[in-house]
Amino acid sequence: MYFDTAEGSVFRPPSEANSLIIRVTIGCSHNRCTYCNMYRDVAFRIRPMDEIMQQINRAKPYSNYVRRIFLADGNALVLKTDTLIQIINVLQQSFPRLQRIACYAGPQDILRKSLAELKQLREAGLKLVYYGMESGDDSVLTHVCKGVSGQQSIEAGQKIVASGIKLSLMIILGLAGKSGSSRHAYNTAQAINAINPNMLSALTLMLYRGSELLEEYERGKFEILSPAEIMNELYEIIANIKLSPEYHCLFRSNHISNHVSFAATLPKDKQKLLEQIQQSASELSQLKHWDPYNNVEG
Repeated sequence: MYFDTAEGSVFRPPSEANSLIIRVTIGCSHNRCTYCNMYRDVAFRIRPMDEIMQQINRAKPYSNYVRRIFLADGNALVLKTDTLIQIINVLQQSFPRLQRIACYAGPQDILRKSLAELKQLREAGLKLVYYGMESGDDSVLTHVCKGVSGQQSIEAGQKIVASGIKLSLMIILGLAGKSGSSRHAYNTAQAINAINPNMLSALTLMLYRGSELLEEYERGKFEILSPAEIMNELYEIIANIKLSPEYHCLFRSNHISNHVSFAATLPKDKQKLLEQIQQSASELSQLKHWDPYNNVEG
């Protein structure tokens, strides 16, 4: 559900399809990642409380149906902790059947929060954070202008886990192109091992109009992976994930960008998942006429 007339497009994770979306910011405070054009059409701003309250008041007649709320846009943790807690408190009071509040968060915004602040947010009612790490490799993160190093990306994820907020970690297959695929896969797996996220989502790189990475591709400076090569990269990531047997990490690749959808619990289903990925790689390798522009959006 969405009760807002503000500028720009609205984005949310697949698992927030039935959530009430409350936009506490417009756009993304970083907005420099070269693979992303989600918020290029709007100027970033933090919304004043009266705009946020207007959305909440419009949704109140439907309060019996609201179980989950997603705080948009790109990185709600950019807000001051006291402001976020104030918003969460109002949401708790306005929607008595509310079970979960979630948001996107960028690594820089996570790192700027103290562990104590994150724990305060958890206690107030922030239950889940979606964090787009994308890669655990320094050179990939530098190339796509993520704004943090591989080690900083790990520290951001670890900080969310340590706070008790559930972490849904997102990675992007194919982000390093062909030349860096193996390095990207290995270092991303090592980052996942260090973070121990509650959930892990694999997306596949799509090249969007208005993004610098698409311009690189069209100049011949970036070589994208075929569907079979994407499967091989995913296989390498999963093969190098080594979580303790008692750990439970929900893995999904159900984003619209993916060639194949997988669902598993790691490490329990690791071997079965690897077999499924291998089978998909074999099937996709039979494609005789693969159009690379299938990966281009817009």
